[in-house]
Amino acid sequence: MTAQKDVQPQNEGEGSRTAAKQYNEATRKFVESGKVDKAAKDAERAIEGDEAEELKRAEDEGRAHAAPHEQEREI
Repeated sequence: MTAQKDVQPQNEGEGSRTAAKQYNEATRKFVESGKVDKAAKDAERAIEGDEAEELKRAEDEGRAHAAPHEQEREI
């Protein structure tokens, strides 16, 4: 009988611990990199500048595919 302790399941389903761990690690590294303020300023310029219309269309498209209770939610 072989131990399956170190083997990751192919599909962890909703709430994947592996994906959560990878996301959290990448987020921590990004925050520690010191790039958050620049990224926030870049995003602000994008939504207030020439890209605003394109970003709004993309947001509307994404909301069209969301669950009904999420379609009107403001971020």
